[in-house]
Amino acid sequence: MKAGIIGAGIGGIATAIRLRNKGYEVDVFEANTYAGGKLSSFEQGSYRFDAGPSLFTMPQLVEELFELSGKSVKDYFEYIRLPEVCRYFWEDGTRLNVSADTTAFAREAEKQLGEPAGKITKALEDSAFKYEVLSGLFLEDSLHKLSTWTSAKALKGYLNLPKMGIFSTMNEANEKFFSTPKAVQLFNRYATYNGSDPYQTPATMNIIPHLEYNIGAFFPKNGMYGITESLVALAKDLGVHFHFNTRVEEIVIKEKKIAGLKINQNADDAEFLPFDMVVSNMDVTPTYRKLLPHAKHPDKLLNQPKSGSGLIFYWGIKKEFAELGLHNIFFSDDYKTEFEHQFQKKTIYDDPTVYLNITSKYKKDDAPAGCENWFILLNAPANDGQDWDRIIEETRRNVIEKLSRNLKTDIEPLIESESVLDPRTIELRTSSVQGALYGNSSNNKFAAFLRHANFSSQIKNLYFVGGSVHPGGGIPLALSSAKIVGKMVADA
Repeated sequence: MKAGIIGAGIGGIATAIRLRNKGYEVDVFEANTYAGGKLSSFEQGSYRFDAGPSLFTMPQLVEELFELSGKSVKDYFEYIRLPEVCRYFWEDGTRLNVSADTTAFAREAEKQLGEPAGKITKALEDSAFKYEVLSGLFLEDSLHKLSTWTSAKALKGYLNLPKMGIFSTMNEANEKFFSTPKAVQLFNRYATYNGSDPYQTPATMNIIPHLEYNIGAFFPKNGMYGITESLVALAKDLGVHFHFNTRVEEIVIKEKKIAGLKINQNADDAEFLPFDMVVSNMDVTPTYRKLLPHAKHPDKLLNQPKSGSGLIFYWGIKKEFAELGLHNIFFSDDYKTEFEHQFQKKTIYDDPTVYLNITSKYKKDDAPAGCENWFILLNAPANDGQDWDRIIEETRRNVIEKLSRNLKTDIEPLIESESVLDPRTIELRTSSVQGALYGNSSNNKFAAFLRHANFSSQIKNLYFVGGSVHPGGGIPLALSSAKIVGKMVADA
């Protein structure tokens, strides 16, 4: 049996590993010259940058792929648990260092924010409870199968439905739960982990802090791209064939069943390759619009509003800011104002919340001695025709001013290397519609049910993985989508 996989994103690679372990001959076709999709890397002079996701949670989903393959994860992949999850800086001088020890975090939040430690602890317990109830149902099974809704896991969910936060927004729940605006703001920011707005997304999304605080935040020894490198190496050792710089032009269907793929249709070496199964790791919208011209398209689903995107500055800084400490740093402002601008007015707030990631704190060879590589992320709307060149120029100026104020150092003269990634470029490089990082928006209570299934209901042996389909975007959910497909194939 032969399986063809479209796209070497993290979901596609994980699916290739799972199918190979089931005895399939697996070929992965990637239009770019590199693997990883959004989880990629690039070099800029003497600096190296992880280009995409900068937070690693749920490492067990990576380790599971090695265990499944009978390999030792230590031979391919090493990581550490971060002793400090994040550092927060507010303009009024408030500073909060978040320890990986949740008890210490709660005490520090009480000291710095005035939020009772007991409320922080209860919030994390509530997040853990939501995860316990929903994870088996949401992360391990398809929501588009009747068997999922008649299972024991579903029954547990039904019995706890009032506690899941479906009928209120994340912000409403957090304002009711916490007594200080900064604590509300801190927990509201987890909406951005799936590109949503805390003022619209359901409080069910308060499940997300559990991943970072209770399970932990981690960092791969070779940087975030080390995840991609290790899984590609595993896949190749298992016999998976990767075809880079190779574009799939069409998914060929015969009698409502997968027949194969057309590769580089417009080139001299165009050819048809037969496959018994096809898995698309490409965004589901261009999968239908471009690769399935003769199939019926689920237009209502494909036309759903898209999630947020990102505007990222990659800076090589010729100074080491040792006082900043560890891995993740947030410079925070009025989050509500920012989200009102981003998701309603389709622009970027003039004084944005800035997320700063310094990889070289853990991987010294990513920057020259005495220097740092900075990954500066601003949440942004998906591309809807905005004047991005103007936005980038204005935002760059505002970010430099903001960082300079907070660090009491003029940042601009220290920038000796720079690249920018915006929603237009994200779409161009990854085929993500409008540059949306997480597929369809999660800004309503039914969002979980508005994602495309991991299988086609009209074409036999066609499957879908990655951030644009169930269960959603981000490394853990993309890996979960591969796990769901692997289970479906086993049950077929």
